Amino acid sequence: MGKSKMIIDATNLIMGRVAAIAAKKAILGETINIVNCENAIVTGSKQRVLADYKQRLDRGIPLKGPYFPKQSDRIFRRTIRGMLPYKKEKGKLAFKRIMCYIGLPDQFSSQKLEKIETADVSKVPNTKYVYLKDIAKHLGGKLWN
Repeated sequence: MGKSKMIIDATNLIMGRVAAIAAKKAILGETINIVNCENAIVTGSKQRVLADYKQRLDRGIPLKGPYFPKQSDRIFRRTIRGMLPYKKEKGKLAFKRIMCYIGLPDQFSSQKLEKIETADVSKVPNTKYVYLKDIAKHLGGKLWN
């Protein structure tokens, strides 16, 4: 258990669908690496999506939390955490097996990247979506690329 690795290229993939698949596989013991997180997509009208994420960021008390990330790779990882039983032991271990990256790190450049066909944006009937990098910029996160 814990031997198989999966590297997912999140470019033009719907964040929620990728997160659900990653969460499932992590619970089963796979190590998941997600690259190009800033190019993932959140479906919905830009105005509503940005308002939802801004509301999540503003929730809570600055010194007590809950803390919500501002960078696209951290937002993606937080989304996956919401799909895991992260307060239980199996969820904690699964969450440790998931890593998200902005861009394509050198360690993965020579390896085969997987695309999840069911999560592709072409499967969406409407054309309303927002890139994760735009959400991060709206929240005041640092832009690395």
